[in-house]
Amino acid sequence: MSDKKHIDAYNNLMEHLYEVMDDSLHSIADALEIAKEKTSELGGLTQDEINQISDFLMRDLEHAASYTPAVSGNNSLSEWFKFDIELLENFALDAFISIADKTRIELAKIENQAKKYHLYHSGDITGPGTFTCDNCGKQIAFKTTSEIPECPDCGTKNFSRS
Repeated sequence: MSDKKHIDAYNNLMEHLYEVMDDSLHSIADALEIAKEKTSELGGLTQDEINQISDFLMRDLEHAASYTPAVSGNNSLSEWFKFDIELLENFALDAFISIADKTRIELAKIENQAKKYHLYHSGDITGPGTFTCDNCGKQIAFKTTSEIPECPDCGTKNFSRS
């Protein structure tokens, strides 16, 4: 995965997910399936690509929902992104916050499960945030949806969200 169409697909999928969740009482899983269908209708992507991008988006939303406190504000989101949220586009921020809040509610229902360690790899598409190389500690910050590169310092491929 390495071209702009995958980044655009992540953003389209997030927009469709936001619309579906805003218009109904679907669970995240059901809303995601509907959003994937709408993204698929746009064409240009295989089902495997849509599924992979869907996995990337859900990973980011689950991490944001489990990291930020239930009473979320700009400070907690700024901490999660590791930069000023005023730098984000309004729609992207509103959609991400809304979906993350609804995701938080669903995650609370399954709170007794062990927390997952969220792995990020070079080549993955991710939403905005700061990532730390698991090998050397180098931090990389993204202010838009981006593809995670190999670590510019040591060349490894594994990262954690900071």
